[in-house]
Amino acid sequence: MFTIWTNAKFPEAVRAELIEGVKPHRLIFSAQLAVSNLVKAEADPSLQEADIALGQPDPELALQCPKLRWIHLTTAGYTRYDGAAFRQSFGERGSVLTNSSLVYDEPCAEHVMAFIFAQARQLPQSLDTQRTSRAWPTHERRAATRLLLGQHVVLLGFGAIGQRLAEMLSPFRVKVTAVRRRPAGNENVTVITEDQLAEALATADHVVNILPDNPATVGFVNADRLNAMKPGAVFYNVGRGTTVDEEALLAALHSGRLGAAYLDVTDPEPLPPEHPLWSAPNCYITPHAAGGHHDEWHRLAAHFLTNLRRFEKGEALLDRVI
Repeated sequence: MFTIWTNAKFPEAVRAELIEGVKPHRLIFSAQLAVSNLVKAEADPSLQEADIALGQPDPELALQCPKLRWIHLTTAGYTRYDGAAFRQSFGERGSVLTNSSLVYDEPCAEHVMAFIFAQARQLPQSLDTQRTSRAWPTHERRAATRLLLGQHVVLLGFGAIGQRLAEMLSPFRVKVTAVRRRPAGNENVTVITEDQLAEALATADHVVNILPDNPATVGFVNADRLNAMKPGAVFYNVGRGTTVDEEALLAALHSGRLGAAYLDVTDPEPLPPEHPLWSAPNCYITPHAAGGHHDEWHRLAAHFLTNLRRFEKGEALLDRVI
């Protein structure tokens, strides 16, 4: 029997599902609940009892827990667990880290599709007209509308979210190019490495950033890369705010180099009311909501329970990071 510890902020109904689902194992609910993988939660000594941790355990404390064999994160992001020291120490002792990418690939990909369609069909402009002048600019709006057919979409990152987005884009007959550090060779889209990115950006109509936050990605979308984009290209960010040089992004929006920016993530978060991105031309912001949906917590619990059954049988775990 395993001892399972969680500091995830599960609703009561989902807690009941977990209590029933983990049987015959012991389940500990931490008194110190985690808010986000980006925010350090208070360390809870009860983690020392755990064989399995579910949620966002303190990484430093986790390394001091010799019983801990598996951490399952309730997020797709794993920033605080991505340091070389943690990876090496946790991996060398044979422990496993998994995340919840398979819970978030569908909603995040749908969110990007909503962004792309909003831009193509000029929905923000029509909503603005409805709120302000209530004019009827039929010819202007029709002329500005674009078809996705034949357009070029560049994906910065090709993990679970990028792969699902590529599948969703396929029926619209767009060209998809994905940047991936280590191409697997079995991708169903054109895959390039970072040194080939500038050439791809020069012909991109849409650039979708799905990069995580780590030392290699901070400021990845910088002035040089924004200036390398095709004039009028549209930029989307559902990765992490830290991966974008926001001063350079603001400059590209104000100069008209970028046609628009659709942002679900920013740096910092929450974005202060006085931040210039709120009023930047053609900049549209959602409050880090891309991964959310009404059934999110139930799916997170179900994903963990699926992996728990695999763990019991010694099978490969889904969404393994370490």
